[in-house]
Amino acid sequence: MAKSLIYLAHDNLNRHKGALKLANPKIHEVLFVESQAMLNGARWHKQRLFFLISAARHFAEVLRKEGFTVHYLKSKNTAAGIKQMSGEFTEVIAAEPSSYRLRDSLHKIGVKFVENDFFLTSRSDFINWAQSQKSLKLENFYRWQRKRLNILMAGDEPEGGAWNFDEENRLPPPKLGYKWPKYPHHERDEIDNAVIAELSALKLTGELVDTTWGTTRAAALRQLDNFLSHSFKDFGPLEDAMTTESWAVHHSLLSTYLNVGLITADEVVSEAMKRYRKGGIPISSCEGFIRQIIGWREYINGIYWFFGSEYRDSNTLDSKRELLPLFTDSKSTKMRCVSETVAQIEQRAWVHHIPRLMILSNLAALADVNPARFLSWMREVFIDATDWVMVPNVIGMSMHADGGRMSTKPYIAGGSYISRMSNYCGDCSYNPKTRTENDSCPFTTLYWHYLARNGERFKKNHRMFQQLNGMKKLSDLEATVKRGDFVIQALERGEI
Repeated sequence: MAKSLIYLAHDNLNRHKGALKLANPKIHEVLFVESQAMLNGARWHKQRLFFLISAARHFAEVLRKEGFTVHYLKSKNTAAGIKQMSGEFTEVIAAEPSSYRLRDSLHKIGVKFVENDFFLTSRSDFINWAQSQKSLKLENFYRWQRKRLNILMAGDEPEGGAWNFDEENRLPPPKLGYKWPKYPHHERDEIDNAVIAELSALKLTGELVDTTWGTTRAAALRQLDNFLSHSFKDFGPLEDAMTTESWAVHHSLLSTYLNVGLITADEVVSEAMKRYRKGGIPISSCEGFIRQIIGWREYINGIYWFFGSEYRDSNTLDSKRELLPLFTDSKSTKMRCVSETVAQIEQRAWVHHIPRLMILSNLAALADVNPARFLSWMREVFIDATDWVMVPNVIGMSMHADGGRMSTKPYIAGGSYISRMSNYCGDCSYNPKTRTENDSCPFTTLYWHYLARNGERFKKNHRMFQQLNGMKKLSDLEATVKRGDFVIQALERGEI
């Protein structure tokens, strides 16, 4: 009997979604392709490649045990691997790829696509929503999602009387003595160890000692249960906090597993709502977490496909600076917040959303780093950095390189924000309260430097009026700009 070949991307690791949903071992065989062009195309973090490859190989074994014939090829690129096998089959099937590059590559060789249903919102549903809106505000999308999916709703009104509880969910880290949750570690098996041995031959970045990340569905379910049991209750109030006492605070760590399909959004939402209904979980924590899953995650994926493949090249602020040395070496800076954040990336390829946005991306924006270069680095070092995640987050939200198509104002802040939301500043070499002194926090100095050099661009943006008006009142603006020039040059030399 002639069979169909299912090409399974490394982010489609789920038996009940995508091209595998209706698959039958009697009429389908499965192909994985380990692209050598991808492996050698960038200086990936070791943890990132380890997770993607080992998770795929583990899932291939799961399918073999079910009775599927599974082909796992190493080829110069994905298309070449598929073409090597396709002549033996009546057709090649795949879920709609999650990146433009892979979609175009597979389309050219005649792969038949089925709907990518790894999200709660189809691409066509998002487009229909977006085309009905005057502006693409996340809040509007999130409310539409709550109603459409009937999650945390009391009839037509939001449960608890409010759509969000942001005012309750922006607390700084507690004082010393707070008991932070512990996170699971995962024993390495034979497949894991084989991947680790193979990666040793590649020129990669980061470390591979930490065992935070499991590579199976069982590991994903264990992480979900750990979050719901030990972190869900306090997730909301502290979701924006940063502290040296806990690298993950109360975050779920589920994005890594969600983004390859080992666990799905509908499963996560279902289990979270079950735990919430049992009692003991404040609505502020439940709503804050649900918003990340059905709101932000779905919104970002929708934006990626709605704005098109050229969106990643946006650079409306004409930023041209190369990546700063401190992003690739945690020991190259005396800025404690940056050093701590980059060290965590080096160790496990992950930090939560606030260090990503308000430390790393904030600094890149303030220092006028080229957005495409910063995007490339973020994709290389984060374990959950799929293309659809990083392009809107970096180009739209973090760097404001799209001119406000996604976020109406840039997400920039001085040292005072970091001081308020973390415990980094107390032992730092720099003072977040000053802007022109030799020990002034670079974030504080560069915040005003950014406004000064971009003020003309933002003068018609009503959301920037307060900041620009504050800049005009500075009696030491000229000295601040001069200090900012010095800081940027010192950052380029790796001297701050």
